[in-house]
Amino acid sequence: MKLRGHTALITGAGQGIGRACAEVFASQGANIVLFDRNAETLDEVSKNITKTGSQVTSHILDLTNFDLLRSEVKKISSQGLIDILVNNAGFDRPGTTARIDREEFEAVIGIHLTVQLLLIKGLLPQMRSSGWGRIINVSSIYGLIGGKGEVAYSTAKAGVIGLTKSVAKECGQDGVTVNAVLPGLTRTPTIEEFMADRFKEMIIADTPLGRIAEPEEVARVIAFLSSDDASFITGAALPVSGGWGI
Repeated sequence: MKLRGHTALITGAGQGIGRACAEVFASQGANIVLFDRNAETLDEVSKNITKTGSQVTSHILDLTNFDLLRSEVKKISSQGLIDILVNNAGFDRPGTTARIDREEFEAVIGIHLTVQLLLIKGLLPQMRSSGWGRIINVSSIYGLIGGKGEVAYSTAKAGVIGLTKSVAKECGQDGVTVNAVLPGLTRTPTIEEFMADRFKEMIIADTPLGRIAEPEEVARVIAFLSSDDASFITGAALPVSGGWGI
């Protein structure tokens, strides 16, 4: 129960890595605040968390509505300390530089980078005042190596790494650590539904461990970085990719 006594806000909690984080964090004793735009999947996750005995509150919202996001963060901050933030929500708009349009590019930057910044801005002051906090930003191995046909996603995820390192330098002396996790190919519903098998096989062939990651494997790394076991780790960009990208 390494996270007992802490409250974690997890975005994109309705499926994939976010859902796995909610389940792993609850199993380690944390109270959970869930953000997602899908009411059906979020309700299912919330019911499962309740069965563990952890307190859970769910918030259905579109994170890219920045005014609504600011308002929601202000409201929940007034209700108690959130000392762990898992910035996980995201989506992709594949495209090369020649083909992607500005609106698609800005949408990807918005969900992956602007939303993370706004959540950090909203929750960091309380963490600093309490003398303890953990911020884990979910980036991607593409943030290091780039992806052909993934110009927006790769740019956004590289930005997440820069954001992580900058904020880590700002708040380390206040007892707040800030780290990024860089998943490789992970068995999420989006990957299973939309990525063609031939592309999965190409990535797996280039992955030294020779397989796809399970969401729980990424979630356990995020939980570790959220615990006191990781008290001297900050500003790190930690690949969880089975060696893909080395």
